Amino acid sequence: MDAVTPAVLVLSGPVARDEVPGLCQDVRELLAAGEARVVVCEVGGLGPPGLGAVDLLARLELTARRAGGRIRLRDPDPALRSLLRFLGLRLQVEGEAEEREPALGVEEEVEPGQPAV
Repeated sequence: MDAVTPAVLVLSGPVARDEVPGLCQDVRELLAAGEARVVVCEVGGLGPPGLGAVDLLARLELTARRAGGRIRLRDPDPALRSLLRFLGLRLQVEGEAEEREPALGVEEEVEPGQPAV
């Protein structure tokens, strides 16, 4: 099975509130147009992290989930990542192992004599 390349949505500058519905529509269209169930959101140029950026990303994730997909962040500012974690939003970040998946090359070791879990 060939890997499917996800679509990329570039988010730049502070996004005004009235731009959010259009960006949500872009996510819906990107998911509908491709085979990938992920839209990569390039957030490196999004500007200073704040609640406006968090609100935008939460709405994009909700839109993607309703369309049967997800968003994945590319190049998030460390402060934005901290703010998302602080607020309890667990968004995928490009290059990180997804939740419930071990990082590549990590093997769990079982002591001899212990039952398998």
